[in-house]
Amino acid sequence: QVQLVESGGGLVQAGGSLRLSCAASGRSFSSYGVGWFRQAPGKEREFVAEIRWTGGITYADSVKGRFSISRDNNKNTVYLQMNSLKPEDTAVYYCAAKYQWATYNSWGQGTQVTVSS
Repeated sequence: QVQLVESGGGLVQAGGSLRLSCAASGRSFSSYGVGWFRQAPGKEREFVAEIRWTGGITYADSVKGRFSISRDNNKNTVYLQMNSLKPEDTAVYYCAAKYQWATYNSWGQGTQVTVSS
């Protein structure tokens, strides 16, 4: 298992950008897939994007064309570049990790993203 710490959240106006980081500790980070999820007040946690250990990437339809996920295995870090932010993107964003094709079983503490209209 790896330990995860998110950073980069904050308050931004609609149309603005933020870049979230997910820093992982532990060995063999390149063998882990990492996903971003978010949870808005009163709503269930939802999938945002993932980058698999093979490099494959999937986005939720709601963020396609606006968000971009990437990883730097030398830094044990995954990034989520968020552009053209909307008020409905407001949520606590969590990163999670899974070993190769397993299920997600390591979670960070979350970082708040607030988009004002």
